[in-house]
Amino acid sequence: MSNLAGSRKVRPDRATEDRLDEIRRAAASRPALVPPRAGHVAESYYGLPLLKSPTWTWEVPLYFFFGGIAGVSANIGFLAQFFRVHADLVRPALWISFVAALLCPPLLIADLGRPIRFMNMLRVFKWRSVMSVGAWTLVAFSTFSFFAVAGNELILRGFHSEAVILLQWLVSALAALTGLILASYTAVLLGVTAVPVWSENRRLIPAHFLTSALGSVSGLLELLGYLVPVTQVLGFISSGIETSIAILIEVRRGPADAPLLHGKSGRLLRFAGLFEGPLALLTRVFFGSTPGGRWAAAICFIGGALVSRYAWIAAGTASAEDTEALYAIQRTGHQRTGHQ
Repeated sequence: MSNLAGSRKVRPDRATEDRLDEIRRAAASRPALVPPRAGHVAESYYGLPLLKSPTWTWEVPLYFFFGGIAGVSANIGFLAQFFRVHADLVRPALWISFVAALLCPPLLIADLGRPIRFMNMLRVFKWRSVMSVGAWTLVAFSTFSFFAVAGNELILRGFHSEAVILLQWLVSALAALTGLILASYTAVLLGVTAVPVWSENRRLIPAHFLTSALGSVSGLLELLGYLVPVTQVLGFISSGIETSIAILIEVRRGPADAPLLHGKSGRLLRFAGLFEGPLALLTRVFFGSTPGGRWAAAICFIGGALVSRYAWIAAGTASAEDTEALYAIQRTGHQRTGHQ
């Protein structure tokens, strides 16, 4: 008897049926998803965008910027210490990495809204999640960076015990290792999304972010007065690579690259590319023999590097609304699969 009762269908009440009819009528009155034809504008699901636009606030690009500086600066400090070349760069490089690392958690928490949300990201480590890896890397790097700075300061003040020296070398190496992850994971975070302009440039963005961070750190060292040959060389290399990247973006016009060339994001990216690339490079070529010229080149590069982070976020927001680009990428993917 109980089985018979359990198998009976429960009929919805009249109010529920009226609500379902209203939803059906509303859905029928909206345009359905229709694949675009040549010369036609692509439509989306019932008038809604196919992708959700990024909701990151202004703190996130700043977090990307300081995270890259922190990670690369830790590597410069460790390499200067390891190879004993320009040992005077060890202390400022470690301090730059530590101060930049201190700025990252507040920026990330400000975007999340509440500190508890950042703490919740640390409850479980998910190695398949870029966000989880990034949060744990930030905590680990900040810890290693602190002990690297503290150990170096103790050594400079005469504490030359083997334990202190060994610990300082160990934490400096760990800071350099986690710093590489911190400086590059933000670019990977963009590349693994479905946003067309980010996913289609998933190989370009990491190279750009790392080079941009390298030039920014060398520029900061120069502004602090370390006008040594190695910072000049790093400045030349960074601005040269950024010039090549800017040219590549201009000549390689893929189906998803419209936000990199047009609109607000295109203007921002061209401004950033000009200052990071040709302007910084030419300033070093013609005025790099003077302190003022090197400072000017450093300021140009750092300003362009900061703007470029905002430009890529703005490009992602515009790209998420570009349904035509998404369809074009899907068609290209299907054609490649068919040929295989």
